Amino acid sequence: MRIPARAFPLGVATLLLTAAAAPGARTTVTGGAVRGSVAADGAQVFRGIPYAAPPLDRLRWRAPQPVRPWRGERAAIEGAPACLQNDYGWNRGDATHASEDCLTLDVRTPGLTGKRPVMVWIHGGSNRAGSARGTVESRITQQGVVLVAIQYRLGIFGFLAHRGAAAEAKGHAGNYGLMDQIAALRWVRANIAAFGGDPGNVTIFGESAGSQDVSLLLAAPAARGLFARAILQSGTPGFGMPFRPLGQALALGDQAERLAGVRGIAGLRAASAATLLATDRKLHDPVIARPDSVWNDDMVWLRTQIDGAVLPRSPRALLLAAPRRPVLLGTSIAEFGPAEGALDLSRALRLGFGAHADAAAALYRAPDDRRGGPLLALSTDLIFTCPTEQLATLLAGRGWPVWRYRFDLARDGGRSSHGSELPFLFDGLAIGGQPALLQQLWTRFATTGAQAAAWPRYTPAYPLGVTFDSAGMTPGPLAVPASCRFRSAL
Repeated sequence: MRIPARAFPLGVATLLLTAAAAPGARTTVTGGAVRGSVAADGAQVFRGIPYAAPPLDRLRWRAPQPVRPWRGERAAIEGAPACLQNDYGWNRGDATHASEDCLTLDVRTPGLTGKRPVMVWIHGGSNRAGSARGTVESRITQQGVVLVAIQYRLGIFGFLAHRGAAAEAKGHAGNYGLMDQIAALRWVRANIAAFGGDPGNVTIFGESAGSQDVSLLLAAPAARGLFARAILQSGTPGFGMPFRPLGQALALGDQAERLAGVRGIAGLRAASAATLLATDRKLHDPVIARPDSVWNDDMVWLRTQIDGAVLPRSPRALLLAAPRRPVLLGTSIAEFGPAEGALDLSRALRLGFGAHADAAAALYRAPDDRRGGPLLALSTDLIFTCPTEQLATLLAGRGWPVWRYRFDLARDGGRSSHGSELPFLFDGLAIGGQPALLQQLWTRFATTGAQAAAWPRYTPAYPLGVTFDSAGMTPGPLAVPASCRFRSAL
């Protein structure tokens, strides 16, 4: 799942503070002392702080281990490498500067004293690409929050379930990237006070795969107590795909072993990173990657795995048992989809709606100025709009405070697509003449757990929300595509 690249320079991580760097404040965290730098607006910025041990060699496909202490003062000035990933073009900067030693996070804070709300960003990229790189360049901290951006293992390194690893872990395997995110949140709870943050007032937020991971952290029992609220931008459990049971996940691990030409978990751990990255490109999930399906093998790591540990049951079952927390969630009006004509629309409808394909077909016959052509509209609904509506209904029906939005605005004035809201959020672009509107609304939610009075709360009986477009923020009913009623509930 692609998101627009945010082009910020990436340096090489350094251990010792050099005279050439502009030093900022010094503080102590788990592992030792760190010194950051000072941003143009006076914010203190710390980059590349380790929150877990490097997941190398025997630690491949194991739960994250405690941080290894360092001596002296660690320079937290240069951006750390991204986690290992293939080069898909849009992520070339991250793929070029990547390493298995990547379990780090960045922090931006207005100051080291105080007790400010904390916002923890989980980046997108299909759970196989992307990084925290550049996130802490955002001046969203001028709204009075502490910003944290975390990295986690990706692709085959972060989500592969193998029988050998399961044998070492009481039958559980996979979802190491989610384990990394939980470890990072534990680090935040233990250390964020040293950056002027309130460990009892943490909001997790993410876009695309990051949003899906946020939804899974809402479900995961091991993440309870680590954050107070969540913001989901264009991502839900599984993106409309059926959840992957452990047996199917282990079969994918068997496939990886064959493709890599090795034997057992020891062989995979001994394999080169290049071999594993090449293997990742060849993995095939026959359940989702079928002819004329809007889901494909690019989404192999977005299909939610029930690993038995992080996710002991389906996300739905876990969410029904989870503590109620405020949630803000939404989508863009035309996220992404195949080029028109790339798939047979009739077959895609049958794969998406089964016996209801004929009834749904009438809803996708003509292009729409805002939603795009039939395949774009169909993909947006199946992957984003319908699952988001189902999740909002599930949570609000259980009494969770829920706020919904729809984004219909693009930086260039064109059609709103996947990730269109990111520059409005992180760069503070104006909406309807109101500068930094998304920053103000997102940080208000992070501070109070509620929204402005002008933004109505969503309930199944009154499915209200707001639309962001060139006019600004408009409250009212959010029309749900009629085809969503033909999709199975979350």
